[in-house]
Formats: sequence, C-alpha cells, structure tokens
Amino acid sequence: MKPFAFARPGSVAEAVRQVAAEPGAVFLGGGTNLVDHLKLGVATPELVVDVRRLTSREISDLPDGGLRLGAATTNSEVAADRRVRERYPVLAQALLAGATGQLRNLATTGGNPLQRTRCVYFQDVTTACNKREPGSGCSAVNGYTRYHAVLGVPSAMPDPTAPETCIATHPSDMAVALAALDAVVHVLGPAGERTIPFGELHRLPGDDPSRDTVLGHGELVTAIDLPPLPDGARSAYRKVRDRASYAFALVSVAAVVAGDSTSERTVRIALGGVAHKPWRAARAEELLRGTPLTEHAVGHAMGVELTTAQPQPGIDGGNGFKIPLATRTVVATLRDLTRET
Repeated sequence: MKPFAFARPGSVAEAVRQVAAEPGAVFLGGGTNLVDHLKLGVATPELVVDVRRLTSREISDLPDGGLRLGAATTNSEVAADRRVRERYPVLAQALLAGATGQLRNLATTGGNPLQRTRCVYFQDVTTACNKREPGSGCSAVNGYTRYHAVLGVPSAMPDPTAPETCIATHPSDMAVALAALDAVVHVLGPAGERTIPFGELHRLPGDDPSRDTVLGHGELVTAIDLPPLPDGARSAYRKVRDRASYAFALVSVAAVVAGDSTSERTVRIALGGVAHKPWRAARAEELLRGTPLTEHAVGHAMGVELTTAQPQPGIDGGNGFKIPLATRTVVATLRDLTRET
C-alpha cells in the first residue's frame, strides 16, 4: 500500500480547503469503499482527510414534511429510523438489501451514493480500465459482462481500445431509491454551498469514464434531503441478485406510486444494475401516467424504455438477460404495490 498523509481537521470548511488544495487528496467517511481500494492499489491518494466526525449524524424533519439525512448518518441508522420506514419504505428496503449489517453500521449517507463500481476489471490493477486509468482501454468488453451495463452504453460492441469506453455499473442500492425519491444533495466546496438534484449527481461515461459524478475536486456532500411524498403514496424496492445476501444487483427497481385515482396516478421508476448510474425510467413513467397499471401496460412501457438497451456479449454468455429481467422486475414491483390498495 502506498504511504499517504492523514488529516483530521476541526471543521467541514477546513476539510474542504485541505482536499481542494491537494490534487491527490480524498475524503474519508465510513471508509467501506475507500479502504478496499487502498488495499487493492486502485486508490493511491497523497492525503486522506477524515470527515466522519464533522458532518451531521442527525435525521431531522423539514418544514415541508420531508426529511434531511446528515451525511454522517449510517446506513443502519437511516434504515431503522421510524420516519424513514413509514414515509419512505423504498429507502429502508434498499439499504437493508445492501452489503451486511457490519458494513451498514459504517457506511454513511454521504459516501454510499459516491461508491465506485465493483467491476472486476476496475478492481484488478493488472488489467486495462478507462475508469481507473483514463485512456488505457476497457478490459470488460467481450470479457465477464454478467454484472455490466446495458443502458447508457454506445453499442453492443463498443471499441475496447477507445478511451471513452466503459460498461461498468453503479453498485449502490441506496442511490437507486434516492433517484426514485427525487432526493436533493447538499454540497460544500471551495466555491461555497450548492444543491444538486439527485438525478443530476451521477453521470454517464461520456468522454471521461473516470468521473462518476458532477462533483468537483474538494466538494463534500453534507446532507441529503428527501422531499415529502404525496399522501397515500406507496413505494418499494426489489433487488434481483445471484445469491440471497451480500451480492450486488443484477437488476434492481425502486418504485413510487402516487395518486388517489387512476386518472391522477403517477409512477416513478429507477433501475439499478443496468447502467453507469441509477437509471430513471422517464419514458416508462410518462407512458404509465394516469393509466391502469396492468401487466400489459407496464410491460409495454418498459419495452419502450429499453429500446436503447445494448446487451453486451461476453465469455459468460453476456448480459442480454438483463433486458427482460428488468421488465419482469418492474412488473412484479408495481403489481405488489397496487395490490396494497
């Protein structure tokens, strides 16, 4: 492991200044992702700045009926909070679907959505990876693609040598739920405070796969707001994986259904395990607005949503199965939610 300096500043503002002043500096929250990457040689920072005791560890009510999650609140604390379980069951379910109890006791609200991909090639420093080493190529193309993206990728056969190629997926369960809840992220950086709609926080690879989010260097997540849901709204999270626990999603769905009548009904759908970022199914949502949520209607809407999906071939048979699996998972999730009425 490469030696690095360690700092424990006295305030959030001081932590931001320290990281902003050092190009090789990173923030440390729970450390459940960063420490792994330090051991693997994926992350080689010059300076690690501990912010765990600086940001808020409170879950507080907002005047509009929403909730504010302090960045230092742990995944376990958020999942166990009565207000979260009652108002936002989709978030509590997503958190409990992730990792193990021990990891959830450490992982933080500010850090979980920023965790990096678990692509096996990204974590293997002996292989080429544009996300880890820009311009080196993408070893995942035509490799082991079972856990890789089908949405937000340029084609079913991207050029593995191109510097912009990346077919990795975002691993966070929590982030998928936050995308469906239209959460808002509070950030403090060298230029001051700003807020970011959660749907705009993460980015597709574009011409720089090494950047997972729109955050600039030195910007720190300080809190995440959950806006209030309409009265009577129902929500749920469903995760499909290779084993019952401690596994990342092949496909996951966070769904919110609101509206007292069919004509007023709105649906929010976010997908995990299928793209470089939590994928908001905007086209499907629009098609399902004000319509009965029959299996046929939901299946048709998801068929339209997935018209741009690009299944990736691979040594394991590829990941084309994710396309029908995503549709079936959305159908099952919405069927269960509407049965509760």
